[in-house]
Amino acid sequence: MFDCHVHSKFSIDSETEIAEACEAAISLGLSGLAFTDHLDLDSPGSDLSWYPDFDKYIPEISKVQAAYKGRLNILKAIEAGVQPHVISESREIVESYPFDYVLASIHIIGGIDPYFSRDYYDQPKTVAYERYLKEIYFIITHFSNYDMVGHFEYVIRYAQYADRSLRYVDHTDIFDAILNELIKQGRGFEVNTGTFRDPTENVEYDASVLKRYRELGGELICLGSDAHRLNHIGIRFNYFSRLLLDAGFNYTVHFEERKPVFDRLG
Repeated sequence: MFDCHVHSKFSIDSETEIAEACEAAISLGLSGLAFTDHLDLDSPGSDLSWYPDFDKYIPEISKVQAAYKGRLNILKAIEAGVQPHVISESREIVESYPFDYVLASIHIIGGIDPYFSRDYYDQPKTVAYERYLKEIYFIITHFSNYDMVGHFEYVIRYAQYADRSLRYVDHTDIFDAILNELIKQGRGFEVNTGTFRDPTENVEYDASVLKRYRELGGELICLGSDAHRLNHIGIRFNYFSRLLLDAGFNYTVHFEERKPVFDRLG
């Protein structure tokens, strides 16, 4: 099993050493890690740089790949947080390096990142979540160089609503548009377990999204912890593996040299 969404010291919001993350993954019995460090151009609400030094990242990953060969499959990857006005520049950066895997994510909705500005949730929940999903649809129909879509659930993480869960039944049209477009493109999405790392919180993952994707013919699905710290790597993978099996999936997927590799569940 692969954790397809891990951050290292090359992301401004993580201090994790790559080798330490690899040791943690081995101790958990994982088969591989994708180091999807943040690329978020023109990020509002912060003066931090969300542009990793890929000229240092690539050789360090190559070195660790060699050191762990035969014990852990380590993937060069990127989490491209895309906005409409930086699509071309983001694409150019993605195409400039030999990534195994490109995860396309939305962190910013109409110029607002809910992480930095909780004012986003001053609007009704259905409106806030619908805007986020429409942003995902825009990106997958305009940003061509990606493999999978990240965290449909990012928008719920910082929400102030009594019930924060994102449910298929509340957004059927836009969810169907996203899922059908991904299937048409031969792409898929991740189940981001990090959003649900605390099972005591009053929030749940709606398996109806998985079942609908499978019903429509979708096959490409992966698990990503979104870990920024060692103790979050692979978090709740057993629970979400069972959820995937119940939804009709027999495999998860990871990418090597931008090509999907299927890993049997169970």
